[in-house]
Order: sequence, then C-alpha cells, then structure tokens
Amino acid sequence: MNRGSQGIPEIIETCRSHDFTDVVLVHEFRGVPDGIIISHLPFGPTAHFRLLNVVTRHDIKDKKAMGTMPEAYPHLIFDNFSTKLGERTVNILKHLFPVPKPDTKRIITFANQSDFISFRHHIYEKRGGPKSIELKELGPRFELQLHKIQLGTVDQQEAQTEWVMRPYMNTSKKRNLLGQ
Repeated sequence: MNRGSQGIPEIIETCRSHDFTDVVLVHEFRGVPDGIIISHLPFGPTAHFRLLNVVTRHDIKDKKAMGTMPEAYPHLIFDNFSTKLGERTVNILKHLFPVPKPDTKRIITFANQSDFISFRHHIYEKRGGPKSIELKELGPRFELQLHKIQLGTVDQQEAQTEWVMRPYMNTSKKRNLLGQ
C-alpha cells in the first residue's frame, strides 16, 4: 500500500477495514532506511526496531546468481533468542509470515548476536545429495536492534509500553537482553 499523504491513524484505519493482519512501516533518512515498526492488527503488539547496515536487493552485485524472488512462503530460522524478551521478539517476527509448505526452498534467518538481529534471505538447492546444499542470497540483508515493544497498535498513543531500551541498558557490554 502506498502511504501517499496519509498519516499513521489513516493508514491503520485503512488496514483494519481491509482486514490486514500486520502493518510494517519503514523510516528513512535521506533515502537510507533507518527504522522499522511492526504492528499486529487489530490489537497489537507493536515492535520498534532500529535498522543498520541495510543492503537492498538492488544493491547486491551478482544479480544473475541472485535470480528472481520466489513467491513461496519461507521457512523461518531463529537463532539465539533464549530470554523472555527474545521469545517475545520471535513471536512478533514469526507472525509476519504464513505457514510454509514442507518442500519450500526459501529461507529467512533471524540470528541474534549481542542484541543485534541479523536478517538474511536465501534459497537453497541440493547439489548431488542431501549433504551438499548450496545457499543463494536473495536479499535484502540488514541488522535490527529492538527499541521498544508496546501492547497496542502504532496509532494508539495511550498504549502501554511492555519494554523499552533505556540509555543505561546500552552501556553494559556484557548484558545480552535477547539471548546469549
């Protein structure tokens, strides 16, 4: 859906009237994406992430090896989300995608390392046998850093905040909030 000149409340109302299950809003500064908001409809929750190191499909050099974007629903891989906050983040992210068919070769990986979630998008091909698998990156790829989780949708100003990254939380290098 193209936003046009619509504000956030109008976007959410349009999505609710068309029975959307989720709204993903991407923020950018001078053409570079720097934030993403994922809001589950109709009641929430909403997760706010910072985007880092964004490489779009357009920016990937080897376009012939990349191929076309498959339309099959992807299998999801979540790595290193071992805390309660990590499990909550997994629940928010996994409900963005429908259940895939078992023979789907499309994979989306969310790998947590030091509270930075790496997003990677691949397809795999079996070359020769089950032990020889080749991955092809489809793009995009980026890092996510969780900023805030609120219990309502993005248009609800009075929604309760479930978790928020505070400045003092970012200074402890040894503390990992999402996993090991």
